[in-house]
Amino acid sequence: MVTAKKTADTTTTPRYAAPALEKGLNILEVLSDSYEGYTLNEISKKLDRSMNEIFRMVMTLERCDWVQVDENGRYSLTLRMFKLAHQHRPLRSLVSIATPLMRKLVNRARQSCHLTVLQDAKVVVIAQIDSPERWSFGLKVGALVGLRDTASGHVLLAYREEAERERILAQHGPVDGESTLTKSQLDKVLKQVRVSGYAETPSQQVKGIVNIAYPVFGPNQTVVACLNVPYLERVDLGVQPSVDELKEIVDGYAKELSEMMGYSSYNANP
Repeated sequence: MVTAKKTADTTTTPRYAAPALEKGLNILEVLSDSYEGYTLNEISKKLDRSMNEIFRMVMTLERCDWVQVDENGRYSLTLRMFKLAHQHRPLRSLVSIATPLMRKLVNRARQSCHLTVLQDAKVVVIAQIDSPERWSFGLKVGALVGLRDTASGHVLLAYREEAERERILAQHGPVDGESTLTKSQLDKVLKQVRVSGYAETPSQQVKGIVNIAYPVFGPNQTVVACLNVPYLERVDLGVQPSVDELKEIVDGYAKELSEMMGYSSYNANP
């Protein structure tokens, strides 16, 4: 009996490969890390591919309205990716449920607040409500923030199993300006978050801001999001809640949101 000769090593070659699709997705991932965009030459260097390969794929992505080019020949993502993310039902449901609570929070706290989630080892802002005061500090919806050096990142990491945390940290690509902690330093911070039930961290990006962040739990005691208030202290005669009062406010709304997301035993040890 004649048997067919194996022509490929199935241990290293995917059974079903789509090189063009992989190339396109790689380009989108590269552009997602840049605020100002990249030229074709910069994209080709980052992906270690030829200009011809990159040119054909980028032209296709531009024609399909996934990327755009400016007068300097720099390519960036259009809002189509952002729109697609917000059409994703679980994310849309979380934002629609959280927004009314966040409005109540800012009116009581007199501070801005934002909601973050962990997607593809990146911390993403998915909702933001400005303070009702004359001034406010907030993050843009869709912005990426640090995983290792922010209160949001610490909360989103703290309640995960160690193996999952290691996988996330290994996959994470630092955002611009993100500082790094050693493993022992980060483990100590995350342990404190679990003991306290929240993170209180002086901003590593903007002087004078203290981030107060609480976890939002979903079914099966999983952390689905982080509710964060970047606290600005008034030094005039205006009255605002103290840091301790603010913690009670944020904690209460985080618990309420958790219950609305299906977490029926918030007081249990997560």
